[in-house]
Amino acid sequence: MINQERHFNKTLNFPGLALWGCGQAGIYGEHDTPGLLETFLFSSLISAVDPVAVLAVFEEIQVDEVLYIVVFGESLLNDAVTVVLYNMFESYVEIEEENITVAHIGKGFASFIVVAGGGTIIGIIWGYVTGFVTRFTNHAPILEPMFVFTMAYLSYLCAEIFHMSGILAITFCGITMKNYVEKNISESSSTTVRSAAHMIANCAEMMIFLFLGVFTINDIHEWNWVFIICTIVCCLVFRVIGVLLLVAIANRFRIKKLDWLEQFIMMYGGLRGGVAFALVLTITEDVAPHAKMFVTATLAMVYFTVFVQGITIGPLVRLLKVK
Repeated sequence: MINQERHFNKTLNFPGLALWGCGQAGIYGEHDTPGLLETFLFSSLISAVDPVAVLAVFEEIQVDEVLYIVVFGESLLNDAVTVVLYNMFESYVEIEEENITVAHIGKGFASFIVVAGGGTIIGIIWGYVTGFVTRFTNHAPILEPMFVFTMAYLSYLCAEIFHMSGILAITFCGITMKNYVEKNISESSSTTVRSAAHMIANCAEMMIFLFLGVFTINDIHEWNWVFIICTIVCCLVFRVIGVLLLVAIANRFRIKKLDWLEQFIMMYGGLRGGVAFALVLTITEDVAPHAKMFVTATLAMVYFTVFVQGITIGPLVRLLKVK
């Protein structure tokens, strides 16, 4: 279901089509109408869902395990797929719309599969290598956490060297390590790894939002309230459509069906955060002339979802009495 949702919201790029259609209607202004590929580039990054706040609330109030896993599964692979798609659309923008042929589109989707699949395979291989190495570290448990973090980082570097998805590589390396490495290392090493990873994740999230605050008062903005409102509305509407449609398909095959309450929480948990913010800052005006407008719209979307949805998700979960 999670893979279907990402495919629906990003590959088909319905939010991008909607934003482009609004621009063609002339509501953004004569000089503030992005082209089709520009809009697709923006929509590929703004579709990156970052439900960190939602997962924190879920963990605090101990919601149903199935709902937690579904939302966590989306956040696990969502960022990696977003980065790959963003790079693909960035290449399309550099080629320019009038020069794009069917061959370019075919190569783009083929590269998406190769980059995502290659990163996944590299991560799994390094996970197995780590599992093999840690079978012989019983005599030096103090080195085990170092092996785990070093091997995980090497999987990321290896994927980047071969121009594969580094995020997918390190994600699947971690999944493989969970199954094979955790049983090889001592309990104290396992606790150290979990605590260190949790601390690093919190520090990284804190730094991202610190930079977000710094860039908010920077001079890289171009305010277009109509574009910002259309972006927020399109993201919310297509989040609802994507969840309803794909959960309806998934429920035909699931043993435990997702009810309307769980679907509503999934819709409401579509927060935007660090990945969208980081990607939009990499856009230059040479590639996308409306880069400054995209930066402002992304910051507005992040603030809206974090402050409005992120703050209210906890009371809402308690009010609706989610299991």
